[in-house]
Amino acid sequence: MSIGTVDRSLSTQVYHLLRERIISGDLQPGQRLIEREICEQLEVSRIPLREALPQLEADGFIRTLPRRGAMVTRLTLHDIEELFDVRESLEVLAAKLAATHRDPAGLESLRARITQARTALDNHADQEAAAANVAFHDDVLTLSRNSLLRNLMQPLNGRMQWLFRMTADRDIRVQCAEHEGLYAAIRDGHAELAGALAYAHVASGRAPSLALLADVLPPGDPG
Repeated sequence: MSIGTVDRSLSTQVYHLLRERIISGDLQPGQRLIEREICEQLEVSRIPLREALPQLEADGFIRTLPRRGAMVTRLTLHDIEELFDVRESLEVLAAKLAATHRDPAGLESLRARITQARTALDNHADQEAAAANVAFHDDVLTLSRNSLLRNLMQPLNGRMQWLFRMTADRDIRVQCAEHEGLYAAIRDGHAELAGALAYAHVASGRAPSLALLADVLPPGDPG
């Protein structure tokens, strides 16, 4: 697997490819990232890899340990709880702002994400549907027109994709239906309703996700 030719820096390409391999499960939690092997697989030098690793660590995908190097983060149930705690606050704000600053192009993008998810489900392409659902959340964030909020949420988006992959057995159709309700509130400019629906949407996923992961992830340390 090698880096393709796209219009972004080599280190950014390495970052995105390694992030995708972690999210997909190709790189397993606790697995060491051996520089020589990664560079050979991606056909890059060590410089772009070493430039990509700090961003992966900042976004919570890897940990760097003394004398052991970088390894894929071992998520815990406490990590998942924290992710839901933060989402319940920031996604509510994003939904309210999106309803306030809505525009035709942004609304069309949200509608398209819902259509993509529905089409993928009809074709039994659950991973594509999950990706469309993640993109829906990102589009709501874009529609909020708040760059600070977007910068705060950016590291969470990858972790959301990671979470959705690990909880793929959840009913994605329910998530799509909730997105349709949220879209309608944003489209109609009902900021408070959009915020309430965003909170309910995130909160409703907490218990099912934790239940699915209870036998997979360790509890973790609240400290």
